[in-house]
Amino acid sequence: MKNNNIILIGMPGAGKSTMGVILAKVMGYRFLDADLLIQEQEKRLLREIIEQEGQEGFIEVENRVNASICTENTIIATGGSVIYGAEAMKHLGSIGTVIYIRLSYQTVSERLGNIRQRGVVLKEGQTLYSLYQERCPLYQKYAHLTIDAEGMDTEQLMETILEQLNSAGLYGK
Repeated sequence: MKNNNIILIGMPGAGKSTMGVILAKVMGYRFLDADLLIQEQEKRLLREIIEQEGQEGFIEVENRVNASICTENTIIATGGSVIYGAEAMKHLGSIGTVIYIRLSYQTVSERLGNIRQRGVVLKEGQTLYSLYQERCPLYQKYAHLTIDAEGMDTEQLMETILEQLNSAGLYGK
């Protein structure tokens, strides 16, 4: 299998799913939303998995599903907690280019609203800020490319991602 997939990682609200759909159209790739794949395979909503299995159980499910993705020419939008699964991240890094869409805490916080409803995995007593602080170094660690999306609209972000992929020799006409 060729490793020509594009894997988008980042905080919830970073625009991974939105950007994934757009990139897939522009690049002529398929689009795969890992959260929807988890729901499909588990036949439960993300928040139901979290409620029933707890945070650790959800992360195990997420890790297993993401580590089994077998595809090519696909933009993959991952869930924000994908970086807790070492096997998944190793696998995703081997089948494509991992792009971290980075945003400031302020922007993430404004975009999210009610995070529990979005199926965001928070430990007991954890705040969104401490979650942000915990995850950012992990996104950075696993990313092949980091895009600072602060202040960008969808069009600018898409252009920047394509330019970065092009200059890395990973995409281009």
